[in-house]
Amino acid sequence: MHGWSLRFYVHESQRHAGRPLYQWLLETARAHDVPGGSAFRAVAGFGRHHVLNEQHFFELAGQSTMMVEFIVDTRQADQLLALVEGEHLPLFHVRSAIEFGTSPTTG
Repeated sequence: MHGWSLRFYVHESQRHAGRPLYQWLLETARAHDVPGGSAFRAVAGFGRHHVLNEQHFFELAGQSTMMVEFIVDTRQADQLLALVEGEHLPLFHVRSAIEFGTSPTTG
């Protein structure tokens, strides 16, 4: 199958509608029938401000970057981007064309 990898990059401490932004993204996608999504915490990285953040035990609690990814069709990608835009969330996102599928099971 062909579709899109839609990734949003947020700070772990960012909040929207009273909860962490990465959680809002996952819950919003689920409410709009997106089949799945995942949030990943970065170990190290830097963004447009060129500040290097590295995960060192407790000192960066809440400062890590989170990547929230959805594997979606065109309609779902457009819908999620419209929902984010409608909430006026200035989020960096990446939309990449992908091929995906499920490996056959044996048994």
